[in-house]
Amino acid sequence: MAAQRRNLMQSHQSWTDDLPLCQMCGVGSAPNCVYGPDGKGTQSHTNEDGHLRFRGEDGCFLYGVFNGYDGSRVASFASQCLTAELLLGQLNSSHTDNDVRRILTQAFDVVEKSYFETIDDALAEKAHLSNYLLPHNENVSFHHSSQSQKVQERLKELEQEVSGGATAVVALILNNKLYIANVGTNRALLCKSSSDGQNQVLQIGRPHSTDNEDELQRLAALGVDSSRVKQAGQIAGQSSTRRLGDYRVKFNYNEIDLLSAAKTRPIIPEPEIHGSQSLDSVTGFLLLMSEGLINALESAHGADQANQDIVAMVAAELAQQTSLEAAAQSVVERVKRLHHDVYVSGRQRATYCSRHEDMTLLIRTLNYPLADGALTPTQGGRIYPVSVPYSNSQSTSKTSVTLSLVMPSQSTLTNGTNTASTLEEGTPTPGQSPTATLQSTNTQTQSSSSSSGDGSLFRQRGSQAAQPDETGRVPPYVDFSQFYRLWGSDHNDGQSTQGGLGPQ
Repeated sequence: MAAQRRNLMQSHQSWTDDLPLCQMCGVGSAPNCVYGPDGKGTQSHTNEDGHLRFRGEDGCFLYGVFNGYDGSRVASFASQCLTAELLLGQLNSSHTDNDVRRILTQAFDVVEKSYFETIDDALAEKAHLSNYLLPHNENVSFHHSSQSQKVQERLKELEQEVSGGATAVVALILNNKLYIANVGTNRALLCKSSSDGQNQVLQIGRPHSTDNEDELQRLAALGVDSSRVKQAGQIAGQSSTRRLGDYRVKFNYNEIDLLSAAKTRPIIPEPEIHGSQSLDSVTGFLLLMSEGLINALESAHGADQANQDIVAMVAAELAQQTSLEAAAQSVVERVKRLHHDVYVSGRQRATYCSRHEDMTLLIRTLNYPLADGALTPTQGGRIYPVSVPYSNSQSTSKTSVTLSLVMPSQSTLTNGTNTASTLEEGTPTPGQSPTATLQSTNTQTQSSSSSSGDGSLFRQRGSQAAQPDETGRVPPYVDFSQFYRLWGSDHNDGQSTQGGLGPQ
């Protein structure tokens, strides 16, 4: 039985082994962490997240982030099976939007059914053994015997084998059109530049959680007391109202107090599909984030700032890193440090930051060149303000923050594509990179970074890195000499030299 389950899971993996990874994508991750009183963190379980990033045929790309819980089995199985159901000839350029949505929905349904097929035997054995331990079973007289202990140990093994589930957010690009399929509480953000130079970040869809009014209405129509669900905030330990796997809420929901009144299965694997959205002439990036990453950021800074913060971090890292993998990992590490720093600070939000779950971030660039460390805002870059709208599931109002992204000169781009690139899939070359200056407004950034140089705080750097002098130092990019003079004139007691301030 166990061999049959392994064979089914391995067959999905072998089907997808030869699919090429997409090179316009980077993934970063960090395991869960629980902080002690001294601020040191420990990992409470193995990483349960999963992801996929494949390039199929006929201009088809597939990406996904899976947030597993109570084990990584469902997330791992879903990533393999979903790939096999979508990239082995099921999709082609002749399909309409309705065709794509139908195929996506069917794929998720196959994933759910196939997963439960892999644990059918274990569930049956678990039910059979559980019957022996029922107090009213007169045929059993070994409740306290060694045989009873063996049965209980086997039941624990089976429970570990069959328990757990996952939520998923999947992005499909076909015919240069974007489709997002979401099941649960992960998140997709699309950052793109409009023709007038404004860059907007759109949150695609809302989480299927216990505070999503549409989901609460769906549950209420099934007979569930939605007000109790909203107040509880969780169902069987999770905030999601749509999930893959998790036999407890699929087969035993009538034994769960919050769901016991449901007429039919209330927790469903059906994805909510958004799209298509044309990516023609779009410059920007797509982000897929696991629930753990979102929650860590929201715990540290508040829910109304999460989208703004993650976009600012990604823009900053893309301006510095020459690898998408490095950029994604650096963003995750920044969130991890931010979360930890808030906890040890003892500030008001520290109580929300005592732990975080596994974090995964997938970045897919859209004609967005990577960094060259020597590029500055004065070297042909153009500054674009980024307006970042955000609306949560409890309100229709939006807040926004303006950031500044310095993009390459438009003369280096043709229809949003890097004309100098010879890499596979049009991967941008490092020499044409955006840099980012992340201020709360755009006015000061424009005045400081576009100055010609006379009297300016910023010195324009050449295309080649500055050479060190005889002492091993390089000329500073920011000139603080005027600051040192002013500071010294206000401190005539000689502390300016004794304190070590300024260049030595």
